[in-house]
Amino acid sequence: MGVTQTLPDEGEALSVVASGLSRRIGDHAILTDIDLSVAAGEIVCLVGHSGCGKSSLLRLLAGVDAPSGGTIRLGERIVAGPGRFVEPEQRGVGLMFQDYALFPHMTVAQNVGFGLRKHGRGEVAARVASTLQRLGIAHFADRYPHMLSGGEQQRVALARAIAPKPGVLLMDEPFSNLDSRLRETVRVETLDLLRQLGTTVVLVTHDPQEALMLSDRVALMRAGRIVQAGTGRELYHQPATPFVARFFSDFNEVTGRCRNGMVETPLGRVPAPAGTRDGENLLVLVRPGGLHPSESADSIEAEIVHRQFCGEMEQIGLRIDTLPQIITIRRNAGDLASHPARLRLALDHKEAFVFPTSLMNSSRVAD
Repeated sequence: MGVTQTLPDEGEALSVVASGLSRRIGDHAILTDIDLSVAAGEIVCLVGHSGCGKSSLLRLLAGVDAPSGGTIRLGERIVAGPGRFVEPEQRGVGLMFQDYALFPHMTVAQNVGFGLRKHGRGEVAARVASTLQRLGIAHFADRYPHMLSGGEQQRVALARAIAPKPGVLLMDEPFSNLDSRLRETVRVETLDLLRQLGTTVVLVTHDPQEALMLSDRVALMRAGRIVQAGTGRELYHQPATPFVARFFSDFNEVTGRCRNGMVETPLGRVPAPAGTRDGENLLVLVRPGGLHPSESADSIEAEIVHRQFCGEMEQIGLRIDTLPQIITIRRNAGDLASHPARLRLALDHKEAFVFPTSLMNSSRVAD
């Protein structure tokens, strides 16, 4: 099934286009009708819960696995499709794994040079040295992986992935093995470097905040499909479904009825979507930051049940007479310096999202 094709030029960023991509094992659909387009030099995150198909899609792009249907194009070349399959080493793609997959019996320099074996010895040495220098780990060249910290191993894995100057870099949960404080530093440094290099990147993560922070665009997956793709701001501020909204944020959830173009809920009134009929019941999701203390005429009264100090923020649980569940708001620590027993709250329409009640439970199905 292999097809001989010329490798792309080293260092040339490639676009990635997947069209109608599917992957099945027997009767089980792993991926269904995937359409994904990544421009040359763009950074795109595939995000979703465990088992949604993110890593399976990455394997298809890498050539580690073959699709059951659809096509994959890297730059101008079709690398997978009906009757065509280009092997991984012929795709000009770099891979960086969650566990880094460093060879324990090789030094850092030998690990980084592993993918450069087709080059002459002098060029390999020069490429390894310059890559290690760029990442600030040249002094680790003669060490072995077991002698390095997690963050240092991550940098070595990155150096090995970029040393061949791939047209596309595929990264599978590359920061998940780092502790939280180190993770933030390393991922910022990594993405800054990849932007400087102009590398096309497809990065898999299960972390919503990581996806929003790092990428030019985000593709949210669920049950083997892409349910919404766009910039992080678009998915956060314009979620297409309750599932998308819930994935990126916590919410207070209530139902309400449409009257004269507004949805009346126990938390306040919000504009109804265009075309909503009077009397129609709707699901309203309100972010904790969308309710704030107010003495306005349309404010509602709530009893404070508990307060949790979270550093810069304080999380406050409240009970409203017309709701069975506790609602949550978040305020800057110190906003409520005193300890009142009750508050009046107003609803910020920009932090509320309205959906048909038919979607209320369907978006909660586990992946």
